Amino acid sequence: MTFYSAIKAFHIMAAFAAYGLPFAYPFLLPYLHRHHPEALPGVHDIQHRLNKVLTGPGTVLLFLFGTYMATKNHLWGETWVDIPIAILAVIVVAGGLIVRWTGELATLSTTDVSSATDTITFSSAYSTTYRRYMLTETMLGLLVLIAIFFMTAKPFS
Repeated sequence: MTFYSAIKAFHIMAAFAAYGLPFAYPFLLPYLHRHHPEALPGVHDIQHRLNKVLTGPGTVLLFLFGTYMATKNHLWGETWVDIPIAILAVIVVAGGLIVRWTGELATLSTTDVSSATDTITFSSAYSTTYRRYMLTETMLGLLVLIAIFFMTAKPFS
């Protein structure tokens, strides 16, 4: 085992830790929304927490490990490095929105669920934020898949 191979393993682990669970949210949340709306306040609260303590730090580690590998092997300028770096920049910017929105969703869903008498009806503020969040989270999942493709298949190299 070399130091470089350990860094590569840590790079992959950081990507998995940071983006594995968020990748599942577009599949999980619509199901919960339809079948268990009372669970959404807790789900959104843990999403908000995990974005701050896992996804954010994992993104930083992913960047640091990737920077080491690209610098060590003089890979800057390679398409299969540059495209994922650009994707990571989009993820960082969108991640700020995701953190804000999951916090808002936790608060809004708590209010909506606690004020429901029989059937849970979500407010327009919750619904609007939920739609923005889901669209953005789905886009980020696709971008992560594109980055993985570029880094493994290495097209245009």
